[in-house]
Amino acid sequence: MRRGGETMRAAAGTGLRAEALPAGLAALAFLALPYAFTGGASGLGLALSGYWSLALAALCLLGAALAGMLRPAQGPVRAVLAGLGLGALFAVGFAEGLPVPPWGLGAALLAAALILLLARGCAAAGAFKADPWVATVTVTILALVLLFVFFPVARVLLGAFVDPAGRPDFALFLRRISAPDIWSAGCLLGTRECGVVLNTIWLGILTGILSTALGLAFALLATRGGIRHARLFDALSILPIITPPFVIALALIILFGRTGIVTSALDGCFGIGRSRWIYGLPGVLISQVLSQTPLSYLILRGAIRGIAPALEEAAQILGASRLRLFRTVTWPLLRPAVAAAFLLAFVESLSDFGNPLVLGGSFEVLSTKIFFAVAGAQHDPGRAAVLALILLALTLAAFWLQTVWLGRASYVTVTGKGDAGMPASLPSPVRALALGAVLPWLLLTVAVYGIIAAGGFVQDIGRGDMTLTWAHFHTGFEIEWRGQGLFLAGSAWDSFLVTLAVSAIAAPLTAAVGLLTAYVLARHDFAGRRIFEFLTLLSFAIPGTVIGVAYILAFNVPPIEITGTGLILILCFVFRNMPVGVRAGIAALAQIDRSLDEASTTLGARTGTTVRRVILPLLKPAIISTLVYSFVNAMTAVSAIVFLVTARFNMATAYIVNRVEAGEYPLAIAYSTLLILFMLAVVLLIQRVVGERKPGRLAAAPAGAPVTAR
Repeated sequence: MRRGGETMRAAAGTGLRAEALPAGLAALAFLALPYAFTGGASGLGLALSGYWSLALAALCLLGAALAGMLRPAQGPVRAVLAGLGLGALFAVGFAEGLPVPPWGLGAALLAAALILLLARGCAAAGAFKADPWVATVTVTILALVLLFVFFPVARVLLGAFVDPAGRPDFALFLRRISAPDIWSAGCLLGTRECGVVLNTIWLGILTGILSTALGLAFALLATRGGIRHARLFDALSILPIITPPFVIALALIILFGRTGIVTSALDGCFGIGRSRWIYGLPGVLISQVLSQTPLSYLILRGAIRGIAPALEEAAQILGASRLRLFRTVTWPLLRPAVAAAFLLAFVESLSDFGNPLVLGGSFEVLSTKIFFAVAGAQHDPGRAAVLALILLALTLAAFWLQTVWLGRASYVTVTGKGDAGMPASLPSPVRALALGAVLPWLLLTVAVYGIIAAGGFVQDIGRGDMTLTWAHFHTGFEIEWRGQGLFLAGSAWDSFLVTLAVSAIAAPLTAAVGLLTAYVLARHDFAGRRIFEFLTLLSFAIPGTVIGVAYILAFNVPPIEITGTGLILILCFVFRNMPVGVRAGIAALAQIDRSLDEASTTLGARTGTTVRRVILPLLKPAIISTLVYSFVNAMTAVSAIVFLVTARFNMATAYIVNRVEAGEYPLAIAYSTLLILFMLAVVLLIQRVVGERKPGRLAAAPAGAPVTAR
């Protein structure tokens, strides 16, 4: 009896400690803090003034907290009460017909307390193998993903079916989606221009084919072409990652525009007339291929290095020529990587906004059409929602077609057996063809980045005025000394500092959310795990333009009204880049034996302690890669945030786009140059600090030397 009483008292004590945090949060939020973002009354004050749903949410929270303290085993009751409280919290203002107060700190803490109570109730009911830490992490991340990924996307889908007053109107949706400028195929018949959907698909296919082919040529030459300075390809591959998406388009205008350097030289030397051929499909295609080829190279280079040389040696032993070996062995094994490279280029082409905006001319694509539907004179969010729905459908269709093309075939080449063969060299025709494709691309890339490097230091490179000057950097980044100290007087400082602050805040949050999600997915099985994984990876399949429109529609009105703040930029980057952290974490955890987790648990450590002291130190490469990717992507992104920036919270890429639209090319190039150099320094610094992890191998001992144990 005494032992049973001690057990009950221990359980009660555990329950009290477990519910203390959410109960304290709830009390603070409901009684003392302003409920709304704009300040004013607390939750209690609003409840007494007629917001009865808020009073119901508080009562449900109190009941769930008391049940956890007094009867910890009542998990289902606690979970149901907390779930009802969350529903009542979201219903505040809708059922009563009162104005909806925008959520502030009080409302956020109240929601956090309810989520914690819901997670602990689920764990007490036996879900998540009764592990409160796993339940808390999973339920919290699921709530955030539903709120900042699923809800905005669903809001876009619903926005396509309502009229400007918010009433359902399916007939209006049919008129919007069947508009001739969306689906027209007149260009195929020579009667008129093609619709925006056909333009987008055609551009994506061409970009995918050309960038994948060029990336494959680079990868083959770097790995099997006998090129001495193949590391040059690795250096070039980092440039598009740290380059704002539209800077290449700007350099192409300076080279091939009507008054461009190459155009003027051809006119003066050979009498070739000036034209505007660079504006439209050719210019956008060239800029996208230049941007996507290095990324395709990185994917395909890794795939080629992963092919087991023993397979190719076996084919050679059987008498296959190098050309037949490449056609029947090497190429079939590259199908997954080729499909991945094509899919990446196709999806990036669909979502690209900067290059079509600068070079598109009369050639319209979905991303720019969406932008002008929201930010243009027409201001038609419903039409933007329809276009975003079409763009999302195209992206998901691309993922589905990749799955169908790869089928169920096996592409495994690396097994547990030893494999120390030499990879086959390229056949002469393939090597010649690859060189013929690569050399023009290299020359154009050098010319483009030469323009970017030099354009900020001359008076006006676009008009041929090559007088050296610091005026553009002075305009953008002037620093004055005033009586009270240094003053940042340049016009670009505000956007640069905001971008740096937003990126620095978003990067660690992205890594934390992504890697915690990866741990839950890789190490724990629970009901709904597949759905949870799909939701966490959903934002990867959504183009950035759609994300921007979704955030505008979802968070421009209460209860979560954060449009125009820096918070919406941070949240956009965190949940836009989160899938990268998830995939990096899952890949890293696959190399860490589960026995380490089990040993820590056997020694009495809780799950949270195991993650903090055992798992996280071993995930250092994944953490660093996620931090680098999310930081760089936040610094250079444009499509997702072009709708979200304001005069107060402006981003570097949006500032550069505005300078391009105003015709201030030199200032735009100067800012881009500084941004590229800054990002390059950050990436190189991180690589220097982290280094390259290499598997330890014993060096071959000289012949006749004794072998000693280590």
